[in-house]
Amino acid sequence: MGIVHHASYLAWLEQARVEYLRHIGHPYQQVRESGVDFAVIEATLRYYRPVLFDEIVTIHVWFADMSRASFRMDYTLTVAGQRRTSAQTRHAAIDSTTGEPLRLPAWIVAMGTSAP
Repeated sequence: MGIVHHASYLAWLEQARVEYLRHIGHPYQQVRESGVDFAVIEATLRYYRPVLFDEIVTIHVWFADMSRASFRMDYTLTVAGQRRTSAQTRHAAIDSTTGEPLRLPAWIVAMGTSAP
């Protein structure tokens, strides 16, 4: 059909999160080594227009909401400045060894929300 399959967007969101964490000085491997993982507990996507094969997608991502043990990230996916998709993922902080819930690391709480 010439369009990107809807499930591909979830992988793009993960890649954007990992790059964002690296950009703000907290590479995911370093986060894991500190004993924390961020489990995806919810994902919501809204498709406005399809992304076609070979189009270049830009993903804007930011922290949008936080509680003591989870945070939400919001995303806008654009092609040539035109919004194609918006998305949200919620993540729970968990112990990377036991999987037990944890409070968010202080560096995330200090960031607060950063809506564009």
